[in-house]
Amino acid sequence: MGMDAAQKMDQQYRYQRYVYDLSRKYYLLGRDALLNEMPVQPQETVLEIGCGTARNLVKLAYRYPEAELYGVDASAMMLDTARAKLQGTLYEKKITLKQGLAGQISYRDFGLDKPFDHIVFSYVLSMIPGWQDALEKTLPLLKAGGCLHVVDFSDQQTMPAWFRRVLLKWLEWFHVHPDPEVPAFLEQLAARHDDQLRMRHLAGRYALLAHYQKKGIPDEHQPDLPQIPQYLDF
Repeated sequence: MGMDAAQKMDQQYRYQRYVYDLSRKYYLLGRDALLNEMPVQPQETVLEIGCGTARNLVKLAYRYPEAELYGVDASAMMLDTARAKLQGTLYEKKITLKQGLAGQISYRDFGLDKPFDHIVFSYVLSMIPGWQDALEKTLPLLKAGGCLHVVDFSDQQTMPAWFRRVLLKWLEWFHVHPDPEVPAFLEQLAARHDDQLRMRHLAGRYALLAHYQKKGIPDEHQPDLPQIPQYLDF
């Protein structure tokens, strides 16, 4: 594992982790919409890359009580906070957490003998240098017919220019660098592998929400991706 990246994450979240969930709820838009749209079935496996305090995994555990949930994060300190949050709750044994980096993990690291049904990137791509490589290396972690779910900052093109400048400058302080090329890359990735992709922008292109389904014959009980238009702004 790249210790430099892990150490940087620990330094960044050494104190932020205590107020992370409260502060992020006001500007990490679309997370709950993404979770609500995930077509998770009983006994399916879900991995969140960059799970942080396990906020999303807890919500998934409540919504899909029979799913098997896993989380990986570069920051050991964030995982300590996540484990403390889970301790003594109904979800403590339902959610398995491990330290690691996107692109450097395997489903076997969690003791599984087959790839995941779902993988989630929630406001993580904008924090990963070389996010393209991370996405490429994530696809083999999905089973045939499995789904990759992404929510992150978009390009804010329909919002006031001053707002975008202030937002990007503020995000830079936290080492967050949104890339407007994410939608195009996802489209290219889907076209290259003959996979299915559905995307839409949220709140004046503030955020991007995408569901990517890997080619294959899904289990007979697994529904297709949410039936939203291929690309929709609202």
